[in-house]
Amino acid sequence: MGLVVQKYGGSSVADAEGIKRVAKRVIEAKKNGHQVVVVVSAMGDTTDELIDLAGEVSPVTSGREFDMLLTAGERISMALLAMAIKSLGHEAQSFTGSQAGVITDSVHNKARIIDVTPGRIQTALDEGNIAIVAGFQGVSQDKKDITTLGRGGSDTTAVALAAALNAEVCEIYTDVDGVFTADPRVVKKARKIDWISFEDMLELASSGSKVLLHRCVEYARRYNIPIHVRSSFSGLRGTWVSNQPQGDQPMEQALISGVAHDTSEAKITVVGVPDKPGEAAKIFRAIADAELNIDMVVQNVSAASTGLTDISFTLPKTDGRRAIEALERAKAGIGFDSLRYDDQIAKISLVGAGMKTNPGVTATFFEALSGAGVNIELISTSEIRISVVTRKDDVNEAVRAVHTAFGLDSESDEAVVYGGTGR
Repeated sequence: MGLVVQKYGGSSVADAEGIKRVAKRVIEAKKNGHQVVVVVSAMGDTTDELIDLAGEVSPVTSGREFDMLLTAGERISMALLAMAIKSLGHEAQSFTGSQAGVITDSVHNKARIIDVTPGRIQTALDEGNIAIVAGFQGVSQDKKDITTLGRGGSDTTAVALAAALNAEVCEIYTDVDGVFTADPRVVKKARKIDWISFEDMLELASSGSKVLLHRCVEYARRYNIPIHVRSSFSGLRGTWVSNQPQGDQPMEQALISGVAHDTSEAKITVVGVPDKPGEAAKIFRAIADAELNIDMVVQNVSAASTGLTDISFTLPKTDGRRAIEALERAKAGIGFDSLRYDDQIAKISLVGAGMKTNPGVTATFFEALSGAGVNIELISTSEIRISVVTRKDDVNEAVRAVHTAFGLDSESDEAVVYGGTGR
């Protein structure tokens, strides 16, 4: 048997009973002959509670000390899990991200992994131990400061360790039974997907699917690490994410993999931009210099009488204030009239590799939205994805309408969210 990396989310280790349940599952893998490395998130809502506490103490909730604070949650989880495993008669050692050799750049709060040097992890495994690693964290290569990896950081930690240790699989344990055709909290008849390609999963993740984050999937695709998404609350087989189907799964991919939605973005419209070469470049250079990522972009046709146009784009709500400030600083050089900010939007995305060879997908998508009375503000497409921006209040009805229109509703039992969050 080979090496397996298992990752458990906050809902799986939310309390003492959950930690004991995880310990038994880890030991079961060990008894089956695997070497086991476990990556854990902070318990339950610990990270959110630490963020709230930081906000009560200081208006500046970012930077080096913020990372030092947030990494405490995962360290608590790793130590408790190691203790639970030892109490059941098996050897375990816990490691922080830095002790595990997770080396990052020096960008606090959203660092990226540069390298993984898991020497201490390998030694622990060679000695017959189960290795427990704190997710979501690493150490900067230049200053040796503790860093955090941002949203989905524990998933990324797990896949990075799996690649560095040549693991057979990275198992992501969550509070749902796998990847579904839509968020089971919104669509009760969502179907579990048995297998999905890296490409389709990347599109779903970047479009708002909460089971896996896109950085984790990107890393897995780069190093060809199969991911098995499954529930820590049941023994059911989950969803395999890989280049090729696993075992007896069908080779043919579905026309539509799923419907994702995202309510964490905001829309900024730059009003009255001179319609001439270079103006859009100035806008997005200002955004890039502020180290902000954008998602969808649309430019209106310029008015013949004024020669001015509007440019709209979406980005995470958490970056909205910084984007507005960056554009205001660049206003004199760009020459736009004003800025509009809207954080009451939602993005809905239809994803599937089969849509590029099947006519009528786009028509069915927009007919479903029209039938649900949903107005569209922005549209973006790729070969395997169609995304639209709508009002936030319309998103649940829109997702259900699109899901039904493409025959994705399950005829069997409703999808179960064991822990209540979908992660």
